[in-house]
Amino acid sequence: MSDTAPLALAQALIRCPSVTPEEGGALSFLARILTEAGFTVERPVFSEPGTPDIQNLYARIGTGSPVLLFAGHTDVVPPGEAIAWTHDPFSGVVADGMLYGRGAVDMKGGIACMLAATLRFLEARGPAFGGSIAFLITGDEEGPAVNGTVKLLDWARERGERFDHCLLGEPTNPDALGDMIKIGRRGSLTGRITVHGRQGHVAYPHRADNPIPGLLRLASALLAAPLDGGTAHFDASNLEFTTIDVGNPATNVIPATARAVFNVRFNDEWTAQTLGDEIRRRLEEAAGDAVRFSLDLQPSNSPAFLTKPDAFVDLAADAIQAETGRRPALSTTGGTSDARFIKDACPVIEFGLVGQTMHEVDERVAVEDLDRLTRIYERVLVAYFNSPK
Repeated sequence: MSDTAPLALAQALIRCPSVTPEEGGALSFLARILTEAGFTVERPVFSEPGTPDIQNLYARIGTGSPVLLFAGHTDVVPPGEAIAWTHDPFSGVVADGMLYGRGAVDMKGGIACMLAATLRFLEARGPAFGGSIAFLITGDEEGPAVNGTVKLLDWARERGERFDHCLLGEPTNPDALGDMIKIGRRGSLTGRITVHGRQGHVAYPHRADNPIPGLLRLASALLAAPLDGGTAHFDASNLEFTTIDVGNPATNVIPATARAVFNVRFNDEWTAQTLGDEIRRRLEEAAGDAVRFSLDLQPSNSPAFLTKPDAFVDLAADAIQAETGRRPALSTTGGTSDARFIKDACPVIEFGLVGQTMHEVDERVAVEDLDRLTRIYERVLVAYFNSPK
């Protein structure tokens, strides 16, 4: 097996223990392979008070347009107890046609396929292929996401780098390769409600002000009516309470405060500002003069966004269908990703491996899927640089 085959590349990356914020050798490995292939490679490090320094990678070959950007991350979540794994999480073992390891799906396997496809494309076409290919890889996607892609894009922009389209290799397929392309993501907004009462003895409730009924009243008001009915490419926004707490260990004391935390995954009918205004309106209407409360809406860097279906989306869908026989659904479901930052630089779509085992014990990917995803990415490259500019 060639050391530039997708399996070999994925195994090499998995064997780098790059748990956020550690680089673990993964970016150094990519830098070596890309440099040998003729890319200009740079390794900027970004910092922010209160967060760890993060190493990143930017590589480019070619000077002309169009510029196709491959994006992703080499950092991974912790594996948990290694003893719970069938194989060591950083060994890259292949068993029964499956590659095991932390990051096999999310998303070292996807990066390996991007790299393998690019190397094959360059070997066939040479450096004068009619445009440029760039790689934008961070080590901070699974962490705070403040010293990674968002700053790497600013760094690239200041240096005059411009991109026409981006393919992000997050694991997008629910069940089988070819199921789904992500053409957008929902926004995310988190809020904390605190209801203020007065502590007292449960036997003398007239001397206290129990905040719990007030909190339940406010929570019910937020859940009573849907935020919206969905939009053309998005499901309805949904608000979920994630914790309710009074911090009261005593059974004979009425607490002074009650708190709840909620998160809203919202569609493109809202911005974080307009959604926050609507939530506050509902709470104030429900509270009236009877409930004293405060609302803390956390700053959000996760807006809802959409890459409108166009020729690039069709090109990727055609490549996927040609290789898998499936026409992928165009979806905006799921959580957030670094696409929320990339969309400000160029149109971005996401397509990667099957995500069933991401972040789990025994994270794994079918070796066959690595080969097929590599061929899909190669088809995208061929079609992209053969299409009218």
